[in-house]
Amino acid sequence: MKKFIAGLMCAVMVVACVACGKTEKKETVSESKAETAESAVADNKDLKEINVVLDWYPNAVHGFIYDAIEKGYYAEEGLKVNVQFPSNTNDAMSLTAAGKAEVGIYYPQDVIMARANQDVPVRSIGALTQSGLNIVLSLKEKNINSPKDLVGKTIGYSGTELSEQLIRAMMENVGVSSDSVTMVDVGFDLMSAMTTGQVDATIGCMVNHEVPQLEKEGFEVNYFYPYEYGVPEGYELIFVASDDMINNNSDTLAAFMRASAKGFEDMKANPEEVLDILLANQNEENFPLDKDVEMRSMEILLPVMSGEEVAFFMQDASIWQENIDWLKDAGLLKNDITPEDLMANVMN
Repeated sequence: MKKFIAGLMCAVMVVACVACGKTEKKETVSESKAETAESAVADNKDLKEINVVLDWYPNAVHGFIYDAIEKGYYAEEGLKVNVQFPSNTNDAMSLTAAGKAEVGIYYPQDVIMARANQDVPVRSIGALTQSGLNIVLSLKEKNINSPKDLVGKTIGYSGTELSEQLIRAMMENVGVSSDSVTMVDVGFDLMSAMTTGQVDATIGCMVNHEVPQLEKEGFEVNYFYPYEYGVPEGYELIFVASDDMINNNSDTLAAFMRASAKGFEDMKANPEEVLDILLANQNEENFPLDKDVEMRSMEILLPVMSGEEVAFFMQDASIWQENIDWLKDAGLLKNDITPEDLMANVMN
């Protein structure tokens, strides 16, 4: 889904001198945090290493993880977190299931299907977002404002049966047939498929990434959410761990979650500082980040990652059940499954 000096030295030195007071203060704060991290490492000489597989390359939604690493929150819990990027789309689930990683970030509906249909031994230990980010996205010039406007259109997607079912369900919800829709598998080239006119709209883009990215590039867009048209509300991203890890190493997972929650508190309190940490850890070769886009992404993400009544990581069995029922009615589940098969609370 994704890709993206010297002649003024005297002037720069002048500005640096003028701002030296502010710079000195900022460096003092940074040094204090570095000392905290170093102290945590010194106090935990035998840090337990755990591998965390992201859903994609580093971006705003992962900021709290890098903050917790940078500031020593994981080290304070006795952990050394190694962040891995997926080489295949399902690595976050498959590697944790196989015991090759302790934690992964993945998609709840895919976990439901994998557990019900293939008995993949993973469960969710916490929700990163409390509502969906997946949207049907189009350029404004296409005048697509609801599922009714998809009739006769070409829709790009990443080749999953779930995406096809989401389109069918939304169109049925507003009383139109999906028979006239042409679905085109464009892989991860969702944005370019739209901007080059290959498709009229896409499903699978995220409101916190592709929307600000396209707007930064000068495009005007329209979008709507599946949950506005009959698809149950749900989490977009979750932390997953294997049954074995949950049953035998829940203390390690609880420590990881506590430190991650501290990183998220920083992300809420000072998103720009956390963004700077994220940018320093970006994978520039494969997924370069734009600071303006990622800041806008954080602004979109923070309200859906937690709220007044919903804490970060909270998950509700009723949300899982609604998604189970919807997937079953859609014919995407071969076997029965319960929320208890899919979620675990390791913080108790």
